[in-house]
Amino acid sequence: MKQHFLRLARYNQWANKQIYDAAGVLDREDYFADRRAYFKSMHGTLNHLLAVDKLWFGRFTGDLYALPSYDVILHDDYDALRAARVVFDEHIIAVVEGMSEADIVAPFNWIMMNGKPYASTLDRCLTQIFNHQTHHRGQAHTLLSQLTGGAPALDFFFRMNDDFNEVGA
Repeated sequence: MKQHFLRLARYNQWANKQIYDAAGVLDREDYFADRRAYFKSMHGTLNHLLAVDKLWFGRFTGDLYALPSYDVILHDDYDALRAARVVFDEHIIAVVEGMSEADIVAPFNWIMMNGKPYASTLDRCLTQIFNHQTHHRGQAHTLLSQLTGGAPALDFFFRMNDDFNEVGA
């Protein structure tokens, strides 16, 4: 099971790079414009992804991150946000690498943002966070498609093998 989540962590890193590469060519107005997406803009969507990753991985490691709101802006500009994303994607991989098989299937308890306790298992929480990343990257992908007429292929298929062949990428 650990190998599965490590594969997802590596896919996440690759997919984020694809999205950031594509978003990096947008002009400032398009990148920051309110496009009526759930987190308004490309910048808002990418900030949300990083913020929630920090929230969850803080729970996993005990280095708690107090998320003030789901639409918090962690970084005001693209370059700083991208740099933080690169560092955090490495952190995600390192955290998953450090988990044992027993850790992954163990019960996991945390406090929700609304202050209520919640319990599940770590594997379900990891599934939630990787699914959440895919969901919001899909929104960023749609914004890119609308703004540029195209967006990078993000299919897991391109990165599902452990050797990360360059098939189709």
